[in-house]
Amino acid sequence: MLAILCPGQGSQKPGFLSPWLEQPGFAARMDWFSTVAGMDLVHLGTEADAETLRDTAITQPLIVAAGLCSLLSLFPHPADGFRTVSVGAGHSVGEITAAAATGVITAEQALVFARERGLEMAKASAITPTGMSAVLGGDPQDVLDTIERHGLTAANANGVGQVVAAGTLEQLAALAADPPAKTRVIPLQVAGAFHTSHMRPAVERLAAYAKAMSTHEAHTRLVSNRDGHVVHSGRDVLDRLVTQVSSPVRWDLCMATLVELGVTGLIEVPPAGTLAGLAKRAMPGVEILTLNTPDQLDEARRMLAEHGGNDHKDDTDFTLAVAPTSGQVSFAAAQPGTMVSAGEVLAHVRTDGDTLEVTAARPGTLGDWLVGEGDDVAPGQPLLRIHPLTPAQAGQAGQA
Repeated sequence: MLAILCPGQGSQKPGFLSPWLEQPGFAARMDWFSTVAGMDLVHLGTEADAETLRDTAITQPLIVAAGLCSLLSLFPHPADGFRTVSVGAGHSVGEITAAAATGVITAEQALVFARERGLEMAKASAITPTGMSAVLGGDPQDVLDTIERHGLTAANANGVGQVVAAGTLEQLAALAADPPAKTRVIPLQVAGAFHTSHMRPAVERLAAYAKAMSTHEAHTRLVSNRDGHVVHSGRDVLDRLVTQVSSPVRWDLCMATLVELGVTGLIEVPPAGTLAGLAKRAMPGVEILTLNTPDQLDEARRMLAEHGGNDHKDDTDFTLAVAPTSGQVSFAAAQPGTMVSAGEVLAHVRTDGDTLEVTAARPGTLGDWLVGEGDDVAPGQPLLRIHPLTPAQAGQAGQA
């Protein structure tokens, strides 16, 4: 089973796009993405210095564009990727890349959303001087307790002994002076306290933009930063992209889901390295490729052949209701053959500590259940087909 991972802000390096510009079609696509984003992404990815790339408003659309262009080099026809890749995930702004790669939003929507996300987060960061620091090592509970004691937020739970604390510069200075036992505290080169309450002004603006965006169901499994759940509904993915800006990134839970799914190979797209490094420690036995230069495309294609094969295919004639996580499924009242409305509860998945609803992403007619009442299900497992309404049914639903 193959996974594609899309990195977030902080993974960029000066000149990281330079090797790609000789790749057929890459420069032309980047020129188009530059027009969409309203900035010269080619210049930024090849000639800008590290200080320039630290600018949130610049870096976020650049990272999304780089990831999508590299995927178009690997999959000139996106449908080929949908048939080969079983699961996608992205860290922070990389989740926008993953949403576009799995067909939830278009590349153009992703670029505009990333641009506005970066601008709004930069504005929010300017209200109060804030930042982020990585806390490496230590006892996990002691690390979280110390972060909370200093008034900070655990903004990124990256697993394998790495938590990112975020808050005001004064709070971060206090953490550096009084760190958890047996840890290293490393300030990060970012411009604000991302994924905390300091970003709430950005959430409000992005929520307004999201209302005007159309979405589609994901063609492959998409693992969410919020909780490591597999998300299939396009509207749910977009809502999560909005609230993610002020919510912690649970990358540890994302990696746990990838392991549970049975991922055997993963490719991190440019600018690659950060997520691959985390995966090497958290996902032993998985083949990992950091795709940073086009001369690695042949190696990536080999991995596609050896690990690829999407076992979660959608079809244009129906959409799927899928399990958000592993657990035991129970059916709701709706029976196959009946009409359901968007948001209607179809099933529940019970875990050890919670019960999660599975809802209809859009109106339709229920097909047969693909699992049995009480079955144990895996993350992203299809539970039920939902067929589109006929014109007569749509009219009937509109009159109800």
